[in-house]
Amino acid sequence: MAVLSKIREKTVFLIVIIALALFSFVLMDLFSNGGFSSDKSQNVIATINGEDVSREQFAMEVENYQRNSRGNITTTQAVNQVWDATLRSTLMKEQIDALGIEVGSDQLNNAIKEQFAGNPNFTNEAGIFDINKMREYVANLKASSPQAYQQWVMLEDNVAEQVKVGTYLTLVKAGIDATLAEGKSAYQLANNTVNFKYVTLPYSQIEDVEVTKEDIKAYINKHKEEFKSEAATDIQYIYFEEKASLEDENALKAEIQKLLKKRVVYNQVSKINDTLQGFANVTDNEAFLAEFSDTQPAVRYFFKKDLPTEQAEQIFTLEAGQTYGPYKANGFYNVAKVVRTKQVADSVKANGMLISYKETGAAEVSRTKEEAKKLADSLLIEIKGNSAKLATLATTFSDDPTTKNANGELGWLQYAQVNQSSPVIEYLFDNAQGEVGVVETPAGFYVLEIAETKNIQRAVEVTMLQKKIEPSEETSNALFTETTKFEIAAKQGNYNEEVKKANYEAKPVKGIKNMQENIPGLGSQRALVQWTFEEKTKAGDVKRFDLPNGYVVAQVTAKYPKGLMQVEEASAKVTPIIQREKKAEILKKKITAGTLTEIAKNQNVSVQTANAVNMKNPMIAGAGSEPEVVGAAFALAEGSLSKPIAGKAGVFVVETIAKKEAPALPSYKQMATQESQARMMQVNRELYEALKAKAEISDNRASFY
Repeated sequence: MAVLSKIREKTVFLIVIIALALFSFVLMDLFSNGGFSSDKSQNVIATINGEDVSREQFAMEVENYQRNSRGNITTTQAVNQVWDATLRSTLMKEQIDALGIEVGSDQLNNAIKEQFAGNPNFTNEAGIFDINKMREYVANLKASSPQAYQQWVMLEDNVAEQVKVGTYLTLVKAGIDATLAEGKSAYQLANNTVNFKYVTLPYSQIEDVEVTKEDIKAYINKHKEEFKSEAATDIQYIYFEEKASLEDENALKAEIQKLLKKRVVYNQVSKINDTLQGFANVTDNEAFLAEFSDTQPAVRYFFKKDLPTEQAEQIFTLEAGQTYGPYKANGFYNVAKVVRTKQVADSVKANGMLISYKETGAAEVSRTKEEAKKLADSLLIEIKGNSAKLATLATTFSDDPTTKNANGELGWLQYAQVNQSSPVIEYLFDNAQGEVGVVETPAGFYVLEIAETKNIQRAVEVTMLQKKIEPSEETSNALFTETTKFEIAAKQGNYNEEVKKANYEAKPVKGIKNMQENIPGLGSQRALVQWTFEEKTKAGDVKRFDLPNGYVVAQVTAKYPKGLMQVEEASAKVTPIIQREKKAEILKKKITAGTLTEIAKNQNVSVQTANAVNMKNPMIAGAGSEPEVVGAAFALAEGSLSKPIAGKAGVFVVETIAKKEAPALPSYKQMATQESQARMMQVNRELYEALKAKAEISDNRASFY
């Protein structure tokens, strides 16, 4: 009682303590997720030029996109596709609204006409699209099915938007048509030529020069437009693959060997020992494989050329009832068993026709099964008397559109590629050339003729006992222990030192983007990518991720904010450029003589000649594409010598020998047209990229996917 009394006295105090604890827990969760978030931040997937993209609507479109793709893409792929479509649509709509582009009823009807030209709902007796038919169809939808009518309205809206976009793109394209002057310029770039002599001091003469971080930073700041970057992260990782050990494989092979032979097992029900047949001598292969095989591959005949290359000789020479294996292939240990052998053609040319009956569900067929069989038998008699009649009879009587429209020809059938258990195939390949007969199938009665057979040869019917090669529980536990040990050591110590100690090889991955899904060497790893971008994740952090076939222990090695690339991020691209610039300055200082011959002699190089070079394709034989060098040659007067020019392959000095202008044309319309067409091919993509670059976009997809 004294204890209860004390508890009652402290009740209020305990309630206050619990409430404070719960409140602090809530606060901690709020702060860890960026503070008190508004409803807007939870319901907006992105903002494009001030216009919010609803999270709910976006999620619905992603779900629809995945459903329409029938499971062939991942969620992240669907998100990126829907995002690209949403962004493109929003940016285009802004431009269309700003220009006041509208769609008239005639434009809309013409667009619908193009889209539904062959739809029987909208065509008249002559098979021509009839606008009144369409209006009647829409009116019926509105009256009978409000839901279907709403879908039609959405379709009309979609078509209208397409027309608006088409109109907008037409306006843009009209503004980028090439003029006759631009056509003339393009003609001259391709046809004006220059001959010149030159010497080259290749950059390879100079050993690599030092490039400092300050050099790279200065270059980035000087070329800011080239080095704008989204937020990115770098990682390195160790992949611990969960796979069967040698001991696991040996144990599996031993298990398979036992399944091949007779064995005695204790029957728990009858309390006596039972003798069980092994795979080598069991008669009911299907029941045996259903109980002991990890897969039940289809039993079929194989020619030698169609068997696995490495095992073809051993399997093909087996007689009925003999086995080969176990052998390792495609992640399984396999035992092949030949069930039977036969001589069969590898291909058959066949003709035929199908006589269906109403019970098969064939359209526009009213005959009964008995009537169909009687008709098939009578047609067979006709063909036996004269097989040439089959073509005419098939076009008249066949209920199979393929044979009806092809004069009864089934063509050449390859035994290795057909369904060998089909009654039609069994008849065609089990009988001789010239045979005709009737075969019953679920679709009706086939009247068949074996017109020709080729390459009759031995085939073996093979069934297969397969056991998947998997790690044992002991192996899996050992891998987990190894992974956990490394993870803990890498978190507590130095990741790279622990890698070295364990003799692992860490794989680096640079420039991971926020909405990236795949990691080279690991495949789809969205959770890993998201972790690297979390605010609480810092450079140097280590985490283990579970994979379907093992584990990965990853470390974030760098995090780059949105904006200009960091020195480390741009180094791979910028370092070679700066090295080339520094080497060019060194080489330029080495050139002091006045003529090409003197320069060549002093630098131990030769004077070379380039003839008929144009600006459209500024290729110099032996040096490659050098637009600045060729441009300098065109700019010089004939007989003049250039200053040293920093090209792509080295430092050049050129002397122009002769310039030849292309003959003037009466008209440059064709060239202007070609230039316009080249621009048109790029306009859609470049317009979208330009609108995207100009837009203010807040993209929050990574917070939800």
